[in-house]
Formats: sequence, structure tokens, C-alpha cells
Amino acid sequence: MMHIAVIDIGKTNAKLVLVDRQSLSEIAVITRPNTVLSAPPWPHFDVDGHWAFLLNGLRDLHAIHGIDAISVTTHGACAALLDTKGELAAPILDYEFAGPDEMDDAYNAIRPPFEETGSPRLAGGLNIGAQLFWQFQVDPKLKSRTHRIVTYPQFWGAKLTGRTAMDVTSLGCHTDLWNPRAATFSSLIDRLGIADKLAPVCKPTDVLGVILPEVAQQTGLPLDTPVYCGIHDSNASLLPYVLAQDPPFSVISTGTWVIVMSVGGAAKALDPDLDTLINVTALGDPAPSARFMGGREHDIASGGSYPEPAPEDLDAVLAEGVMLMPALAAETGPFKGHQSGWIGEEPEVGTGRRGAAVALYLAMVANACLTNVGHDGAIIVEGPFASNRIFLDMLAVASGSQVFRASGTTGTSMGAALLASGTTPSLSTIDVQAPTGAGTIAALRSYATSWMQKAVNRSAA
Repeated sequence: MMHIAVIDIGKTNAKLVLVDRQSLSEIAVITRPNTVLSAPPWPHFDVDGHWAFLLNGLRDLHAIHGIDAISVTTHGACAALLDTKGELAAPILDYEFAGPDEMDDAYNAIRPPFEETGSPRLAGGLNIGAQLFWQFQVDPKLKSRTHRIVTYPQFWGAKLTGRTAMDVTSLGCHTDLWNPRAATFSSLIDRLGIADKLAPVCKPTDVLGVILPEVAQQTGLPLDTPVYCGIHDSNASLLPYVLAQDPPFSVISTGTWVIVMSVGGAAKALDPDLDTLINVTALGDPAPSARFMGGREHDIASGGSYPEPAPEDLDAVLAEGVMLMPALAAETGPFKGHQSGWIGEEPEVGTGRRGAAVALYLAMVANACLTNVGHDGAIIVEGPFASNRIFLDMLAVASGSQVFRASGTTGTSMGAALLASGTTPSLSTIDVQAPTGAGTIAALRSYATSWMQKAVNRSAA
């Protein structure tokens, strides 16, 4: 096996990535926006558009490079309801839709406690249990039409192989459906009356099956091409380090969501009001985690493109104490419910100064997440923020930890490829040292202290 095709469906973009099995390097990447369709019965994902994109991409990549296996990784908070023919019984709900909040009181009356699931009550459809409860209420015939419920990576696996499953990492992603400590379904399953509709639970490394004849015909792939069960995207980012890194350490997976996952850190009681939760690793182990919509906040705060901040941009922001306060995506994160605002003169949109201030903000929120999950040891940053030097430097100073950036640009794809590679990775990471100028370190440290004090004071006001 030489080339692994990774289907990577993120909340912002759908990607098809071809990964070399030996080096775990990316050979080719093609993308498509993950546009939400507003048509009835509720906002939903464009799975037909994605499917055409994926089939065409598999065809083209196989013709040029050859494909030996397929692996799947997707965002969490997503389930598909399939009928007896394996087709969707209803469109796949966009988890950001606020509809489930309409029945908040009724759902909260049946959902298990945080102590059982490690899953906080989140807005909209971010708990799959809330999605299902709401969908079955607004469409009373939907439950009877539903033959199998699958988590999102396995929806694409079912499209490819005709076989259904659920994986432990997707079930462990604040669904309310899973008990991570007992490694079994939660009590919510019986309360929703769906025990007979759940697809079998598999490990991400299991082979779900081989591709269907019609998929082989449309893509040119061999009929015996294996498809692996699949994995939640943040856990895909975590997997290489679980396999190769000695604990304790934390991984920060960045994208639309910034997910902080602690492995072997200090024991700490998690507070669901701070958007902490328990994820489940590909090995089935609980991983204390925290999150915020960092990529979304970056886009909101920056207001568009800006030049790479120059050293003098950072110096000016630090010297003048210009600070962005949380939270821009106020429904999530360690400062959820807080009102965002600028302290000092707001930098002009499209300038390096604004870029520097936004990077400092994101690092401080990420550091709050680390504190909330009992982080200890090294910090590894993967995804888009791994190329943001100011973010990395502030994170190192604020946390007092050694920070590394992952050498790959798509950590989710590397992790998903590992499911099919059968190897333990030898990872190449780039050490991100703290700034060499003592004045800059002192200024960053002073800024971090002041920022946190102001954030706490604003929340108490």
C-alpha cells in the first residue's frame, strides 16, 4: 500500500487529500467549500455536491497517482439517519442551526449528567442527542423511517462500501450518547428509543469494507480497495502524537474549531460551563479537552486579509496595550457569554497591527483552554495556527511550556492516513523557540498577565 486517499470533511471546507503511506506527506490536496443549504426541512449539508466532488477527485487522483486505500475524517456533532435502502431518511442537520434550542427544557429533562457523558450542554445541534430529539419531534414520522443511525465519518464509509458503523471518537465528541469512562452507550439511548437503530460501533482502524462496484466503475479504483472505519477530525490530529509522543503533552488542533486535548496531564475536575469536555481517542481512551471557535473568531476579528505583521507591529500593540477581549463567537469557549470589545485604540482592518493583536487574542484564549483541562508538558500546535509565529510565541510565554508546531499543514489528514498505514509514525516537528529578545519576552509576559486580569474582571462585571 503506497497511497492513501483521505476524505476530510471539515466544517468550512471539504477536502480530498492523497497521502504517501511511508512519509505521511501530502501528495495532492483538492478542496470544496462546505456550504450549508437553507432549503427545508432544516439547514443541511450539501452531501450530494460533496459526493460528486469526492467521486471525481478519487477518479482524477487515482488516474495520476494511484490509490490503494481510503480513510475518512470529518467534523463532529453530526449524524446521518439512513432508511432501509441506505439512503438519507432526512437531510443531515447543520449543527449550528438553533432549532434544537426550541426544545431545550424538554431535552434537558432527559439528557444524562455531565458526570456520565463528559459532554456539556451546547448550543443548537452541537449535541447529537439534542439533534435527534428535536428532529424526531418536528418530524414525527422520521424515527419510523430511520433504519440506521451512523456518525458522520461512517456516512461516507457507507456511501463507499454499503456497510454501516459508528466510531468511538465521533461518539465521544460531545454527543450525549456515549459514556467515555465505561466505553459504552449512555442512558440517553433508551430514553430516545433508538437502541435498535444504532449501527455497530467500530474502532477507527477497522476496515469497514471494500468499495461498491458502482464506486469502482465511477472512479476506476480496484474493487478490492479497502475503506477504513474513520475518525473524528480532532482525534485524527491527536492520533500521531498518541502513538509517537510520551505523555504528558497537549495537542491544539486548529481550524474553524480550536480543540485543546490533554494527554497525561494533571487530574482536574472539568467545568462544562467553560466548554470543557471529554473526547475519546482512537485507542478508546478519555482525553480531557476544551474548545472554542478560533478559526471563526480569527476571520471575524481580522475583518479580511492583512500583511504578515512586522516586528514593529507587535511591538506597538504590546507597548500600547491594545487588546481584543473575548468572546467573538460568544456561544462557545472558555469565555462563552462574554461580550467582546477592544481595549485601547482598535487597529485598522487590513493592517499588520490588527493581525498581531488578533494572534495575541487567540493565543490567550487557547491558553485559558489549556489551564482548564490541566495541561502539563509540551504543546503541539497543528493546522493553520501552526504558521502564526505571534500566536506560538505568546502561547509559549503565557503557558510557560515548550511549544512545537506540526510540520504538516493538514494534521487531520495525516492522522486519518495512519488508520490505514499500519505503522507507528516518526514525527518531524519544528521547535518553536521563545523570542530571543528579553524585552519582547518580558513584554509578552506582562501583556498576558494584564489580558487575563482584564478578561476576568470583564466577566465578573
